[in-house]
This record gives sequence, C-alpha cells and structure tokens, in this order.
Amino acid sequence: MVAVAASQAQSGRDWQPIIAAFVAIVGEDAVVRRKEELLVYECDGLTSYRERPAIVVLPRTTEEVAAVVRVCYENDVAFVPRGSGTGLSGGALPISECVLITTSVMRQIIDIDYDNQQVVVQPGVINNWVTQAVSGDGFYYAPDPSSQIICSIGGNVAENSGGVHCLKYGVTTNHVLGLKVVTPTGAIVELGGEILEMPGYDLTGVFVGSEGMLGIATEITLRILKAPESVKVLLADFMDVEAAGATVSAIIAAGIIPGGMEMMDNMSINAVEDVVKTNCYPRDAAAILLVEVDGLEIEATVNAQRVVEICRHHGARNVTVATDPADRDTLWKGRKAAFAAMGKMSPDYYVQDGVIPRTQLQYVLREIASLGQKHGYDVANVFHAGDGNLHPLILYNNAVPGELEKVEELGGDILRLCVEVGGSLSGEHGIGAEKRCYMPDMFSAADMATMQLVKQAFDPKQIANPTKLFPTPKTCGEGARAVAAKQFPDVDRF
Repeated sequence: MVAVAASQAQSGRDWQPIIAAFVAIVGEDAVVRRKEELLVYECDGLTSYRERPAIVVLPRTTEEVAAVVRVCYENDVAFVPRGSGTGLSGGALPISECVLITTSVMRQIIDIDYDNQQVVVQPGVINNWVTQAVSGDGFYYAPDPSSQIICSIGGNVAENSGGVHCLKYGVTTNHVLGLKVVTPTGAIVELGGEILEMPGYDLTGVFVGSEGMLGIATEITLRILKAPESVKVLLADFMDVEAAGATVSAIIAAGIIPGGMEMMDNMSINAVEDVVKTNCYPRDAAAILLVEVDGLEIEATVNAQRVVEICRHHGARNVTVATDPADRDTLWKGRKAAFAAMGKMSPDYYVQDGVIPRTQLQYVLREIASLGQKHGYDVANVFHAGDGNLHPLILYNNAVPGELEKVEELGGDILRLCVEVGGSLSGEHGIGAEKRCYMPDMFSAADMATMQLVKQAFDPKQIANPTKLFPTPKTCGEGARAVAAKQFPDVDRF
C-alpha cells in the first residue's frame, strides 16, 4: 500500500480562472488556497496518509455545490467530497491537484416530520444532532458510530456507517429514505423519496456507501424511530475470550436480537479504564460483553433475564444490569472511547474494519492473536460482536522507519482472513484509499468491471473521488484492473 493517493497532477494548469469562478459562487472566505490553511485538509481520520489539495471550497447550498462541481466538470478537474473528516479508510483523502469540496458548513436541519417519522438534513449535520433535535418528542436516530458526536450525516451516507445499534436496527442505508444529489456533471437529481419503497431502480441504495464516487448528497431524508419504552444494558465479564465469543452466538441462536452487542478484550479494557475511568470494566477480565436489550418493558425484562442466564451458562464471572440512563451511559462511554483510549498505550495505532460470520468469531480471534505474534505487534480487539464487525487495533510507533509498512502488511493479513472465512473487507469504514488493493481478494474482475459501469454512468469523466475503491497497478503493485480490461474489452473505464 502506498502512503498517499496516486498523483493526478495536471502540469501547467492555470488555477486563477478556476479560483475566480469558485469565489464568484461561494464568496472569498469560502475558498481556501493558502498552503498553511490547506494543511488542515490533507488527511482524514486515517492520518498515516497525507496529500494536500490544490483548493478547498466550502459551499452552503445545493445550488452552490452544483455550480462548484460544474466548474470542475467543465475544466476536467478532479474533486474529492469531504464531511467532518473522521473517516478511517482514506475516503476523503485528497489527491494531488484536486479540489476538495467540503460540506461541513451545510449544517441545517431543514425539516422534522414527526407524523411520518422523518427528518431532512444537510450533509454537514452531525450525527448526534439528529437525535438531540428529536429526543424531546420521544424519537431518536438509530445509526450511532463511535464518532457520532463529530461525524457528519453526509459522511455516514458516503461510507454507509453503522455503530452500536446496527445489529438490530441496521446501518445508514436502512434509515435513508431519499437524497438530493449533485452528480459529477453538476446536475441536481432526487433519489428515493419520503416513503420506504419507490418505483424504479433503487438508486438511493446504490448511492449510499458509494464513498463520494457518484456525487455529493446535499439533502438527506432520514427515518427516525420512536424511543423504546425500556432499555437495559448488561455487562458480562469473562476470563476466557473464546467463552465470550461463544456467548455471542448463543444469544443470537436463542432468538434474541439485542439493540447492541459489543465485545472488548483485556488490552482495550485496560486502555479504557486508564483514560475514561468508568470503574465498571474489570481490569483482570479476558473480555467483556456489553449487551443492550430494548422494547416494551416486559420484553426488555424477559430478554435481559435470558441474556443473564446465557452469559452465566457460558462461563461469565459476573453480570451486571444497568437500567438507569446515567448508568447505561457510563457503560457505553468506555466502548465509545475505546479507539481514542489506545493513545494511552501506544504512540500510534492502525485500526482495521472487517466482517466475519458470528460462527467464526472464536477461530478468527485466535488467528488474529497468532498473526500479531508472527508480525511482532500487539493487537487489541474491540468490535460489534453481534454482527461480526471486527475492529482490530494494531499498536505501533510510526516514528520508527518502516513500521507503517509492516503494520499494513499485518492489517492486510487480517482482512484476507476475514474474507477467507466468508466475511468482508469492510463493515462500516469503507474501502477508500486504504483497502483498495485488497478488493481482488473479495471480488472477481467481472465484479469490479460491473462496479465500474455504475461509476461511469454517474461520472463519465471519472473526476469524482478518483483513485478510491478500485485497485490499480500503479497504486497496488498488481494488475487486477488491467486483467479485467482484457477480459471485458467493451468496458473501457479502467
């Protein structure tokens, strides 16, 4: 994996007319071009890779986004959409000589419709703001990434983000009813609508998770849910990681679908207690399970009792149940802060995002530990256990020359392991610049050629977030796309 995105430099370009066009559209203050100011935008949450954009533009309306994109289209300039910049796969990583279109100032909640349980927001609205806006009337927005206090809805749509509650309630795509989108040609189109099922192709489903490669969402219609009558959070601690993994499968096999079910190993437990100091996570436990059950009072009570019994049957040392909102928040606080807490244990960490079948959890956790030992790195595990979405955190020191490349190799081995057992390269972080090289491990040349056809339909000039998602010989040292081009000569978009 190369450290930065492939260069898209266009030698001799005169940027002044383009800058003047942008200034005419959004105003002087909304066009960033001084080198020291551009440093702020040279990476997203995947801070190991950096590239400075040529220009950053901050539009405020759909019409401004469309006008900015049309300037890019007419001048054959690549653009990269960016929200809050919290992504962890390099999806918002600039490429050389690109325009970064940032939606972070588009922060209006346009409409709240309680009767139809939906809200309309601009893409810069922070995830947690949606719940805050509707909670007083007994509603909430279900997808809740760990970064929900800072990540934006537009970024969530781009990456199809999940979170703690995706096990029962689904990921972002399950809560997006409609989209207003600016295509890479600068056209404004409406996808989906205000009802769950619309006639025609499911272009909303195509767009959600497309990582900024099909355009920019400027208005998003979200489904909100009525808050459950009762919520209970259980914490079970185990002296054996495999026992905790077996408990996960047993809970689902019993027909219980928790609102959320998370697992943390000993290393992550201690990192959280060092930083967050919940005083709830036993430091000597090999693993803990956090299980949230919700619904009607009787439903939540019965399911909580059954989860306690299953945990104890599979060797849980202790099981505590929190019903008070403050106590529940304390239990979740540690899990939400787990990534950040790793900074206490290591100067750097490299987080991966793969998915496996639940039945393979015990085997994969053993293999990850073995791979860590083989490569010589500690690996902490904190993940969405209920749906098998793993987040192994590889601890290392980026100041040591060559360490990042070694850690990437270990991360690649973990991803290949996920695919080998019937899983996926990503659950919610996306492919971006980071994992594009591993796409051939999961998809055939025909698969990727078909994906490229979709990309071409939306983006005929290939200017929307290029170099992401699809591997190239230049960036990955392999020729998957060249092979695909030979096998599918009619598809000339490689």
